[in-house]
Amino acid sequence: MLARGLLYKQPMAIPFRRILVPIDFTDLSAAALDWAIELAASVGASVTVMHSYAIPMVGFPDGALIPSATAATGLGEAAQKALEEVVAKRRRPGGVPLESLLREGDAWEEIQHVADEMNADLIVIGTHGRHGLARALLGSVAERVIRTAHRPVLTLHLDQAELDKKAQ
Repeated sequence: MLARGLLYKQPMAIPFRRILVPIDFTDLSAAALDWAIELAASVGASVTVMHSYAIPMVGFPDGALIPSATAATGLGEAAQKALEEVVAKRRRPGGVPLESLLREGDAWEEIQHVADEMNADLIVIGTHGRHGLARALLGSVAERVIRTAHRPVLTLHLDQAELDKKAQ
C-alpha cells in the first residue's frame, strides 16, 4: 500500500507501557489524567501522576522576596497531600497501576526530567489553549513540553462546557 509517497506495509503498534501525566490540580488536568488512565487500561500500561511546584520568588532592583523555609515546606506538604488525594481517588483494586511523584522546580523542565528518568513512552498533558496576551503573560507549560520533548506528547484540550458535562 502506498501512503503519501511512502511504502506503507501495516500499522505499527506503539507499545505504551509507561505513561506520564503532569497535573496542576485543575479540572482540565483531571480530565487528562482520567483519559490517560482509560488509555492505560486498554493497553496494559502504568501511569505516573506528577506535579511540579516552584517556590515563588519576587525580585526587586535592591533585593528579592523569598519565602521562609517554613512557608516553602508548607507549600511542598500541601502539594504532596493534594497529589496523593488525586491518585487515591482514582486507584482501583486490580486497576491501572498508579504512582505519584512530586517535584520542585519549573514544571516543563521537571516534566522532561521525570519523563527521561522513568523512560516514559508517552506524556499526556492538558492544555488551556490560551492565546495572545494571556499566553504571553502566563506561558504555556504544554507548549514548552511539546517543543522540548524527546518522546511522544499527547495534549488534551477541553473547553469549560465539556469539563462541566464531564463533571456531571
